[in-house]
Amino acid sequence: MAENQAKPVAAATTSVQPKKSGNAISWLAPLLCIILGYCVWRFGMGNPAGFDIPDEAGGFWPHHKGPKGAFNAIYEGGIIVPLLIGTLFMTIVFAIERFLTIGKALGKGNINNFVRKVQYHLANKNVDAAIAECDKQKGSVGNVMKAGLRRYKEMITEPGLETEQKVAAIQKEVEEATALELPMLQKNLVFLSTIVSGATLIALLGTVMGMIRSFAALGSSGGGGDSSALAVGISEALYNTALGIGTSALALIFYNMLTTRIDSITYGIDESGFTLTQSFASLYK
Repeated sequence: MAENQAKPVAAATTSVQPKKSGNAISWLAPLLCIILGYCVWRFGMGNPAGFDIPDEAGGFWPHHKGPKGAFNAIYEGGIIVPLLIGTLFMTIVFAIERFLTIGKALGKGNINNFVRKVQYHLANKNVDAAIAECDKQKGSVGNVMKAGLRRYKEMITEPGLETEQKVAAIQKEVEEATALELPMLQKNLVFLSTIVSGATLIALLGTVMGMIRSFAALGSSGGGGDSSALAVGISEALYNTALGIGTSALALIFYNMLTTRIDSITYGIDESGFTLTQSFASLYK
């Protein structure tokens, strides 16, 4: 009695090719943001015209005294302030970049409506119309669905394979296409998640430095207290704390907003894969 041999699944190569995109922003943006942060601190907040007693010698870190306004007073937060301003700019830059990228990945129209249209065309065995809907959607869900539909179309006329094997081939195609799409959505989010905790730690460093200055001023005056130096040290601590907490909170808000959008795309991709496999299994038994 001849042994039954399992029929191999046809070799599947994904129709979605890796997207070529440079990642220069991931190393160039942080550097430029830190430089811009220093420029804002040194030449904006530290403008000599904004102080009663400017440090005419200038240099990398002029020691101006007597700020005339709140904006100039932030300058007294010390050398940690440029780093915090830089992280604030980084938060804004990466948030905008991710919003644009994820907005493009969402495609056109509502994802749920798109999936329902594809389900309708598949129920009527009109695969070409379903592929046309993917071209109109122009998003990550559409790209994954289109890759699966191409394999779907091939499996309809594929001889010598069981239905379960054809469904497995479609599912594999969807998984491979998904593996190419998701990294593009999550790229650079690590910067926002790092800033959430990193900005707070940098601010804590600035706070500690400010308190050291305060106690040093208190100790050097023999306990009588140099009110001017003491005030500068406390203001340095508080400005760093405020900037760090504010930046961290903003980064956390942006991170949660972006991950929510990514989750909606991921759900749409999962639903599209389920739609394809269930449709094929029910229509081509």
